[in-house]
Amino acid sequence: MPLPRLAPIPTPDPVYAHLTDVHRLDHVPASPTEAHPLDHGDASLPADVHRLRHPVPRTHGSLALAHEPEALPAPGPMPDERRLRALAQALAEILAGRRPPQTIQNRLSAPAYASLLRAGKMIDSTRPPWVGVPRVQHPNDDTVEMCALVRCTPRSRVLAARLERRGVQWVLTEFETA
Repeated sequence: MPLPRLAPIPTPDPVYAHLTDVHRLDHVPASPTEAHPLDHGDASLPADVHRLRHPVPRTHGSLALAHEPEALPAPGPMPDERRLRALAQALAEILAGRRPPQTIQNRLSAPAYASLLRAGKMIDSTRPPWVGVPRVQHPNDDTVEMCALVRCTPRSRVLAARLERRGVQWVLTEFETA
């Protein structure tokens, strides 16, 4: 079976080859029905060029800037119980030495991540830790505090964490275990 051969790509025709008068290109018709000075009918246009139906705003030596203020992104929704439990589970596994801390680095603030690295292995257990249902408090719209029981042998622990809204993302800013 012969292999397919590669054919050279043909050079494309210049898109603006039909435009000859460069000085008249910046004319914007007063109304959509007014003819453009270079309008020779659709027959003169290549098949892949489409004429604009609405006038394009012109700027002379300046930037076309929007005058309305930039809209801020909508704040992220409150984290649900399932996601909070998954974050607490990952944190407990890191504190037990069963997961590398880099796996949740993007969910922690820089001081919290540094604190996690300093903490090292805090939970001694013969089995993987299991995090129960978190108890959640909302001190304000941009803060979530939670605590959860971490079951591990030979003794259980408690994990507390604080998350703050940073733009559209929730970031763990503080944690504590006992």
